[in-house]
Amino acid sequence: MENKVILISIDGMRPDGVKNCGNPYVEELMKIGSFTFDARTVYPSVTLPCHMSMFHSIPPERHGITTNLYMPPVRPVDGLFEVIKNAGGRSAMYYGWEPIRDIARPLSLKASEYISARAFDDTDTKLADSAIKHIKEEKPDFVFLYMVETDEKGGHDNGWMSDTYLNIISTAIGNVKRVVKEAGEEYTVIVTADHGGHDRAHGTDMPEDMTIPMFFVGKEFKPGKELHGISLLDIAPTIANIMKLSVPREWEGKSILGE
Repeated sequence: MENKVILISIDGMRPDGVKNCGNPYVEELMKIGSFTFDARTVYPSVTLPCHMSMFHSIPPERHGITTNLYMPPVRPVDGLFEVIKNAGGRSAMYYGWEPIRDIARPLSLKASEYISARAFDDTDTKLADSAIKHIKEEKPDFVFLYMVETDEKGGHDNGWMSDTYLNIISTAIGNVKRVVKEAGEEYTVIVTADHGGHDRAHGTDMPEDMTIPMFFVGKEFKPGKELHGISLLDIAPTIANIMKLSVPREWEGKSILGE
């Protein structure tokens, strides 16, 4: 495909978390791409429901996943991976939490790697290494990199906005920097969170749980532009627009680039 995309999800990353993580590359992301610190996720603000909505552009009440336990939808809707596959594209996924694999139907991926964030240290960095290697060697059309240590080891273990949480965000942003550098001008890179968090939990409709940051780096996006009014449901339509793909009529989100 002519236009290629890398989507990076940093689990549980709050807007004030990324602003205060101390990594100077956050400021660089704001200069080289468009960004928002007030995007809205879906309710319940839980990891698997949020990612199902991110990739299928419908809310949990429609896809039916309201917890971290996957249940096959009664009325399946093609998600982003399936749309790319049906158009002849090649996708890859790198993830540190096993239930995330259910966002992609069987046979919709050309490559994938899972490393348990609970079983190994520095999982986010190892997965970024693998994704970068695959991008360099195979030039896939779409890559999804999912980093979960921010949520599991940062928020749940130590508390949202704790020093540990902020340090893990900084590491994740460092991995984003490496991916953007490798992507060059061949890929558009989108960075998002799935949800936020408070204390040592998330899942409510509190602003701390529902408000997320996003960054968009690529020729389609104006450098330094702050965006507003964006929903998690807009991620898949925006990527489809960039890749010039037709979207299922069931999708509810909109491309932030317009039609």
